[in-house]
Amino acid sequence: MTATRRSKAIIVLSALLTGLVVALAVAAVLDHDQKRSSAARTLGNNANLDPGTTMSGPAANFTLTDQFGHRVSLRSFRGKVVILAFNDSECTTVCPLTTTAMVDAKRALGAAGADVQLLGVDANPQATAVKDVRAYSRTHGMLYQWHFLTGTLPQLKRVWKAYSIAVEIAQGQIDHTPALFVIGPGGQVRKLYMTQMSYSSVPQLGQLVANEAASLLPGHPRVNSRLSYAQVPPIGPGRKITVPRSGGGTVRLGPGHGPRLYLFFATWDSEDFPHLGRQLDALNEYRAGGDLPPLTAVDEASVEPSARALPAFLHGLARPLSYPIGIDRTGQIADGYEVQDQPWYALTSAGGQILWSYDVSTQGWLSRRALIAHVRAALTKTPSLRTPTAAAVPSVLAGSPPTLAALHRQASRLLGSSNGLRARLRALRGYPVVINAWASWCTPCQEEFPLFAQASVRYGHVVAFLGADTNDSAGNARAFLAKHPVSYPSYQTSSAQLAPLASIEGLPTTIFVSRAGKVVSVHTGQYRAEGSLDGDIANYALGG
Repeated sequence: MTATRRSKAIIVLSALLTGLVVALAVAAVLDHDQKRSSAARTLGNNANLDPGTTMSGPAANFTLTDQFGHRVSLRSFRGKVVILAFNDSECTTVCPLTTTAMVDAKRALGAAGADVQLLGVDANPQATAVKDVRAYSRTHGMLYQWHFLTGTLPQLKRVWKAYSIAVEIAQGQIDHTPALFVIGPGGQVRKLYMTQMSYSSVPQLGQLVANEAASLLPGHPRVNSRLSYAQVPPIGPGRKITVPRSGGGTVRLGPGHGPRLYLFFATWDSEDFPHLGRQLDALNEYRAGGDLPPLTAVDEASVEPSARALPAFLHGLARPLSYPIGIDRTGQIADGYEVQDQPWYALTSAGGQILWSYDVSTQGWLSRRALIAHVRAALTKTPSLRTPTAAAVPSVLAGSPPTLAALHRQASRLLGSSNGLRARLRALRGYPVVINAWASWCTPCQEEFPLFAQASVRYGHVVAFLGADTNDSAGNARAFLAKHPVSYPSYQTSSAQLAPLASIEGLPTTIFVSRAGKVVSVHTGQYRAEGSLDGDIANYALGG
């Protein structure tokens, strides 16, 4: 009797424990699902981070030559997870962000990283020699961390086509799809990521890629990274901050007693600019004999190969620099100052607006005399950033030349199509034209639209502004324009229809057309500050 009771008690207790375990397991699953759902929502709201596109199917095999001259085939890495990127071997924009994220991803997997192979394929049709991929690998500290592959141009083109990589030369610059693929141990393509031009999101991209790789590895190893996927806030020139100074101490950035000139750079710029040290040394004389804004250099440490890179580089200079070098370890400063390339100048006002920016990588180093001229022009000729009210716009633009006045009379109207846009451009010969490609559904377009509304009034007497409503419905576009008035019309068009004018890789895109009707510059992405847009208008519209 006692034994029976004990047996029943054990059965009841066992059932209760089983129920409790099941309840806890269900709760854990629900909690895990809720966390995943929350993370997915957060990731989806981060405009600077591509959440990745799930893919399926076998990865196309290829055999190319690496930085050591060895033949390497993708198939030879079966059994490993392969992280494959397409990189320009001379890139100073998005490619260093991609390669940094790749290294971060492998490092985050710890010992399991031994089962991950990093591969790069050259996406520069003008620099395909082994020495080119070796130079990139060496300057970015990746000589022995990956295989950076190249080949003859026909060989590379076959690989680009197999992976749908667009490569072109636009305005003398290499432009390519910034794709990063994760390939499973069985040779199946599992995920595609597009690197965004955001320095602060690089660690997040590395974590994303590491988590995807871990899901494909045996035992699903732990990823040693617990970053939030929320968008990292940029630190712009309107905010006072203190950052570490190279050699010790700190440097203050942001608004102050007057304007300030910044030079953003990284030590690997020396790959494309062998005389980088000489140029930095020449800037010692920048303020000699003139009342000019002080200069501060900022090293983009977030994408340097190591913490030793900057000290070693400075040690090799002929003499110490007379201006301070701040260290941006998070990339938030580069993002806040709208740095799109390296090296990069940014001139800011006392109040923290960007008055002028200049891309050294695409336009070349400025002589001391030319640099001073640009700085003085930006300080004296940039229009007031104050914008008249909507009611006052017609009176401000009154007296514009007839051709431009005709644009103002069509303010906020949605016109014709791409054929009408081309005809309008022909009619505008003799005037510089700024075309803003936008869509009502595009959040960055919505955020930058007020900047174009303001700029079109400030420059409306001398510059023609046009909108290109791209891949949008006419009804939505008209509703958007009714709520966001501008002093110029828009034409309804599509990315394909705009292609003969400029390649549209994403929205918003701004196209600068010279007085002769030639495209002189294309800015992909959102303008976040009036001064940045003003600087490009000064460079590409008023200067053309």
